Amino acid sequence: MTTAVVVGSGPNGLAAALTLAAEGVEVTVLEAADTPGGGTRSGEVTVPGLLHDECSAAHPLALDNAFTRRFDLTQAGLEWAWAPVQYAHPLDGGCGAVVRQSVEETAAGLGRDAGSWRRMFGPLTARFDKIGEEFLQPMLHVPSHPLVLGRFGAYAAMPASVLGRRFRTEEARALWGGVAAHAFRPLGTPFSSAIGAALGTAAHRYGWPVAVGGSQSIAQAMIALLEQHGGRVETGVRVTSMDQLGEPDLLLLDTAPSGAADILGDRLPRRVARAYRRFRHGTAAFQVAYAVDGGVPWEHEPTRTACTVHVGGTFAEMASAERDTWRGVMPERPYVLLMQQHNADPSRGKGGVVPIDAYAHVPAGYTGDATEAITAQIERFAPGFRERIVGYTARPTRRIAADNPNYVGGDIATGATNPGQLVFRPRVALDPYSTGVPGVYLCSAATPPGPGAHGMCGYLAARSALDSVR
Repeated sequence: MTTAVVVGSGPNGLAAALTLAAEGVEVTVLEAADTPGGGTRSGEVTVPGLLHDECSAAHPLALDNAFTRRFDLTQAGLEWAWAPVQYAHPLDGGCGAVVRQSVEETAAGLGRDAGSWRRMFGPLTARFDKIGEEFLQPMLHVPSHPLVLGRFGAYAAMPASVLGRRFRTEEARALWGGVAAHAFRPLGTPFSSAIGAALGTAAHRYGWPVAVGGSQSIAQAMIALLEQHGGRVETGVRVTSMDQLGEPDLLLLDTAPSGAADILGDRLPRRVARAYRRFRHGTAAFQVAYAVDGGVPWEHEPTRTACTVHVGGTFAEMASAERDTWRGVMPERPYVLLMQQHNADPSRGKGGVVPIDAYAHVPAGYTGDATEAITAQIERFAPGFRERIVGYTARPTRRIAADNPNYVGGDIATGATNPGQLVFRPRVALDPYSTGVPGVYLCSAATPPGPGAHGMCGYLAARSALDSVR
């Protein structure tokens, strides 16, 4: 029987393991932490009874892709839930805008920009199944739907600031800028629209659901299916060298490229080792988990029913903050991604106190404390927020990196999303998953199609490994 070891139990490591095990491979997953799941871990980090997601929280690309069509995680207990509003963007003075799953309902709330929103997201949403099939794989491939991909690519290649000019109102521009800022890069650079166009369209096609019981439920469902196929997960095992692993037929590494280089050592071809060592990581995240009595009192009423809130002010403010962050300067008013998962999954809260997870974009390796800057940003659009805080726990960049070594310097996207690394991730190669060492493959979010709990990096890496065995 073919044997395989997977190092790392994040969603991609588990997806790789499950894909291999379903093909009859004997699979063992080794995880350094005491709890499996990587970026899909959850826990009670503020007050007892409140469940917070440690990293990944909303999952618009996890509902329908090649991996989740092959493995129905809902059959293993995973349950998805949606809030009435998919994402929101509050502005000063009680203004703001929201995205609902319906393109028409969203457009109806944007006044003069209704037509512009409808013309952009209507056609993309109608074709998103085909679009997703194209971009959830390596960028360099022969497209099955070239015309559909071309239309999406025309938007994706633009700087977000250029695409934002199609909107005339501050609300619509901010709504677009907030989702585009998920790219973790300046909004005036080429291809900074790619992630925003994908996630914005996914909100209309699938919504931005959360996993009932926390994102940990995603990992638990994968592990349940893996065990059904004879695979197993061992925690508390830190792999630092390939010599620890015996001689498995296949080795898949759910690690950052530099971590893979450390494990493989001299076995790694020099050109690959150089590429992995030069792999660029992006800006970082600083997380604060709050326990809030009664929820966040947003002045913009519809924002109170959203799961995801982009807290950054106007498009110009976000563009300035992202530019400063990329340059290594901590902005006074950072872009903050805030999650209100209890709006879809009430079991997250307890007795009127709810968990709020906030992530600020900060410079790579930022050593300061961004807690006050994050709290002030929320208070700005939700006066009285401070008085409702029952407890909080901050996770600085160094703690994020310590909890998950893939997040080098606090980079939760596992790699900068600059144009070069969008196309050639993690290195220039026909097979981006191959390490150049026979039987060894990289399967983390540093490989295509990139970050997210969609499992596609692991699924595609495992497919590549299976092809080599066959």
